[in-house]
Amino acid sequence: MNWLFVIVGAAAGAPLRYLTDRAVQARHDALFPWGTFLVNIAACLLLGLVTGAALAGAASSAVQLFLGTGLCGALSTYSTFSYETLRLAQQGAGRYALLNVAASLSAGLGAAFAGVTAAQALWG
Repeated sequence: MNWLFVIVGAAAGAPLRYLTDRAVQARHDALFPWGTFLVNIAACLLLGLVTGAALAGAASSAVQLFLGTGLCGALSTYSTFSYETLRLAQQGAGRYALLNVAASLSAGLGAAFAGVTAAQALWG
């Protein structure tokens, strides 16, 4: 049964990532990959919330598999982040590539920490 939670979460996360990325990029005519950045940060925040809830005993294994593994796993995308960073560097936009790496790492870690902290405040 566990695999079903992961599959259903991923089936929701993958189209959510794609549609969010397209909507954000359509509104921002910029070289920086805002769509991928946004979905990755959102996934970090949600995963932090799920982790914090699990640590507090407020999230069942089904919730962890559905949201944490399935939805967040499909919503976030390291491969696209890597590809877009390399593409920026190859196009001569090295500063944007470095900004993408630095901002993604710091904002992602910050979002995960904020999610755990919020979950502890709610359920801790």
